[in-house]
Amino acid sequence: MDGRAQRLRQARIDRGHETAAAAADAFGWSRNTYAANENGNAPYSYRRAKAYAAAFGVSAEWLYDAAGEARAAGADGMAPVIGYVGANPDGTVLFALGQDPAQLAPIPPGGTVQARALKVSGHSMRGVADDGALIYFEDQRTPPSPDMLGHVVVVETDTDEVLVKRLLRGSKPGLYDLESVAGPVRPDARLRWAAHITAIIPPFQARRILRDAA
Repeated sequence: MDGRAQRLRQARIDRGHETAAAAADAFGWSRNTYAANENGNAPYSYRRAKAYAAAFGVSAEWLYDAAGEARAAGADGMAPVIGYVGANPDGTVLFALGQDPAQLAPIPPGGTVQARALKVSGHSMRGVADDGALIYFEDQRTPPSPDMLGHVVVVETDTDEVLVKRLLRGSKPGLYDLESVAGPVRPDARLRWAAHITAIIPPFQARRILRDAA
């Protein structure tokens, strides 16, 4: 077993999942794929490392190549602001890819170290969150659940887009219509994961609680 596989196994155990199969079931992963990643038979990619890290509450960089600290962002009670949303009517989340977050915000009540925040930019999400507001979600990378239908959630599509959309049933099982707060509906999207919005902080309070990451 190589170091990457050993770190994955340790992260899973530390998170309280007794077996590889239990972890795979909890997060909707293929049992065979996860087991192969954990025992070292199939080295996993950095994209997969990010999904595993989000699930187990560790740093993706540490999990993938032992860089930096093992603990995930948020272990100090602060959630990283990972991107902007609402700058256009598509509801696309704009990430600072490959960079550390510039700002942090306190984890909201009921949140965990997997809490992440998005900052609203512009007025295309009026009625859900105004310009300057913070939208929180838990970065758990799990498939959509029935209780998300009809609600505005954060999703990732199979085309690598992260969006804030109202989740609706698609024309077939496994497909979803994504309704914009202001804009057209995207029909029959395939999703890698979906996450409930756990808190929305209005702009006035958001300005008071934001901190520079430095």
